Amino acid sequence: MKIVLAPDSFKGSLSSDEVCHALERGLRRVLPDAEIVHRPMADGGEGTLDAVVAASSGARRKQALVRNAAGQSAEVSYALIRHGIYEAAVIEVAQVVGIVDAANMAVPVGARSSYGVGELLRLLIDEGIRHFFIGLGGTSTNDGGAGLLSALGVKFISSTRKPIEPTPDGLASLISVDVTALDPRVAECEITLLSDVNNPLCGERGATAIFGPQKGVLEADVARVDSVIENYAMRLEAALQRSAREKPGAGAAGGLGYALQLLGAKFASGADTVATLIALPEACANAAWLITGEGRSDAQTLLGKTPYAAAQALRKHGAAGAKATLISGGIDPHALPSLAPTFNGGCFSIAPGPISLDRAIAEADTFLANTAEQVARLLAS
Repeated sequence: MKIVLAPDSFKGSLSSDEVCHALERGLRRVLPDAEIVHRPMADGGEGTLDAVVAASSGARRKQALVRNAAGQSAEVSYALIRHGIYEAAVIEVAQVVGIVDAANMAVPVGARSSYGVGELLRLLIDEGIRHFFIGLGGTSTNDGGAGLLSALGVKFISSTRKPIEPTPDGLASLISVDVTALDPRVAECEITLLSDVNNPLCGERGATAIFGPQKGVLEADVARVDSVIENYAMRLEAALQRSAREKPGAGAAGGLGYALQLLGAKFASGADTVATLIALPEACANAAWLITGEGRSDAQTLLGKTPYAAAQALRKHGAAGAKATLISGGIDPHALPSLAPTFNGGCFSIAPGPISLDRAIAEADTFLANTAEQVARLLAS
């Protein structure tokens, strides 16, 4: 029996690679001779870099020194991979301005900038890279991508005709944008954005309204900050003679999705693109069973999340009658009727009963192995 393991990470607990190893440990108790293939997954957010490096042959993890969201020097990781006839870079913006990094959160959200993401992009362009896969998600910034653009040569000017900081606080005094020094090499680049967020930049469904509060934007300040970002976008688009405010994904990563689309980047499903990069379709060839999962599954899982993308890969490329099983940290019971058709091998939560979140996180490895063992006994009977 060929079994493909293609889970997302269990946020705050295990990486997707660690989830694969825990699942295999449980499966081997029942199916010691099975062919088990690991394809750890991600959707463009945290863990994307790890997933690509773990599953892509020849991927090289490298480090660079850039600014974090608070403006401090920080060492961040990226990867170089072979993509067709080209060498491409995989960037996970959470590595640079991630919300789970205390250093990034050390200053108020109004003072945070995505400058380091632009720095990393520029450094790689200097090295001759022209193909990029950029995972958006898990960011602490809400600057509309102004920091990234600043690192690439765009200048933001105040009423006193002086340059301003590319932060929400700095942009509050913006009156003009100078794009004459924008790095012309960006136009030579092919940039694919990975995300499952399709929000526009501004408005009631925009970056600030939907994601700002979790980054530190006070509810009372949402309208004001959104207005600042709207003014920034209006002046930037006038200078560039392009528009991207309403494009799906413009609101991803605090507006990084907007700035990068203005530069010509293409938006793509994060999970589907990662599946392609790690050769999941090829791994599913002749597979009888696929196991996927995530920290918590609900109706949103079917909207392009990692488990859904993995199950679709099996459906298209697996053996006749292949089964896709969902094993997650928790599953919304109200979502089971809608999940069942996609996960024809069953949907299972690893929690052995009512337990605390702390215990669920601490013992996830054991719970995953035990659940995989029991599911294997069912399907092998």
